[in-house]
Amino acid sequence: MEKSSASKKEISSREVVMADHDRLKTEIAGLSISNPVILASGVMGTTPGGLSRVASAGAGGVTSKSLGLDPRSGHPSPNVVEVAGGYLNAMGLPNPGVEEYVQELRGNDIEATLFGSVYGQSPEEFRRAAKLLAPEVDGIELNLSCPHAEKLGSAIGTDPRLVENIVHSIAREIDKPLFAKLTPNVADIRKIGKAAEAGGADGIVAINTLKGMAIDVTTMRPILGNKSGGLSGPAIHPVAVKSVYDLYERLSIPVIGAGGVETGEDLIELILAGASAVQIGTAVATKGMSVFKELNSFLFDYLNSRELSLSDLVGKAHEC
Repeated sequence: MEKSSASKKEISSREVVMADHDRLKTEIAGLSISNPVILASGVMGTTPGGLSRVASAGAGGVTSKSLGLDPRSGHPSPNVVEVAGGYLNAMGLPNPGVEEYVQELRGNDIEATLFGSVYGQSPEEFRRAAKLLAPEVDGIELNLSCPHAEKLGSAIGTDPRLVENIVHSIAREIDKPLFAKLTPNVADIRKIGKAAEAGGADGIVAINTLKGMAIDVTTMRPILGNKSGGLSGPAIHPVAVKSVYDLYERLSIPVIGAGGVETGEDLIELILAGASAVQIGTAVATKGMSVFKELNSFLFDYLNSRELSLSDLVGKAHEC
C-alpha cells in the first residue's frame, strides 16, 4: 500500500484519510465507503448542513435524523441528562417529516456515504417513509430500536415477526441497501437479527441505546421530561461488543457496530467483534468533531503497524 511505512508523526489525521484511501476503505452491502467511521442517527443529522459538516470533518458515512411521515416535535424538556458513563436522552424523535427533509436534501452535496433513517408505527408507515427518502440517499436505516417513543422504535423492534414484515415490505420496493438498527433491550438480539435478515435486510446496525432513568433526589422526581430515556456513551460499549459479536456469528449479512465508541481501541474492538463499520454518536458531543479524524488516524496506524487491511480485522476475534 502507498505510504505503508509512514509514521503517525509524518502524516496528519486529515492526510491519513485523503492519502491512503484504500487502507481505510470498506464495502458494506455494495456501498463503497471511504472509511469505516460513520455518524450515528440523531447527532448532527437534523439538517443536511449538519451532515455536510460531519463529512468535512472526516466521517466516511453520515446518517440523518430519524424521519417519519409527519412532523414531530418530540418530548418536553429536559431531554438530555449526563449520568455516570454517558448520557440519558429522551428526544422523542423530533423531525420535520420526511417530505420536508427530502426537499432540504436536494441540492446539498454531502461528500460522504449518506444513510437516511426512518421510523413508523406500522410496516406501511415504514414503507412509505423509506420510499420517499430512498431516491435522495445511498442507503436506508430502519429505526427499529428507539427506546423512548411510544409505539415506535423498540416497541416494534422486539417482535421478530413484525421486524421481518417491516423489512420485507420495504426490501421489495426500494433499490437501495437496507439496514435494520436493532435494540439491545431484548432477551436475544440474534433472533431479531435473523428476522431482519429473513425479511431481506442487507445489513444490521447494532446497537441503539439501552433503557434507563435518572431521578433527582432533591425534587424526588424523574429528571427527564419523558421520565425515562435511552442510555448512550461508554457505559454501553461492552453491550455493543457482545451484540456485534453474537450477530456476526449468526448472520450472513454485514454488521455496523454502534455504542460507546470514544477511543481508537473502542473502534477496533467493535471491528474485531465483527463490525464492518462503526457509528459514532455521543463522542461527537464529548470530544467534538475532531473525533472522526482521530479515530481514522488511530485505525490507520494500527493497521499499518501490523501490515493488515481493514477486511483482515473484521471478525478476527472469532478466530481464537
